[in-house]
Amino acid sequence: MKKIIAVVQVVISLLLILAVLATVFNLLLIFTRPETISVVNTLIGQGVLIVCLPVIARVLFKKGLTGLKQAKTLSGSDTAV
Repeated sequence: MKKIIAVVQVVISLLLILAVLATVFNLLLIFTRPETISVVNTLIGQGVLIVCLPVIARVLFKKGLTGLKQAKTLSGSDTAV
């Protein structure tokens, strides 16, 4: 079960990185629009997402890798007994 959770964490972290890349691309497209309050709000909101999502992805990726390493050591010790 721990291995499944670790794999899901790694996959979600990769999906978050893809979401960041899509957000950056969208932000570049929004820069071409005329400046209104809604465009400024969008720039601020996407800026926050671009900062926060990689942090969350990094945490999930590290936890996932740690979980996978622990699952490998646990499965290796079960066969030795």
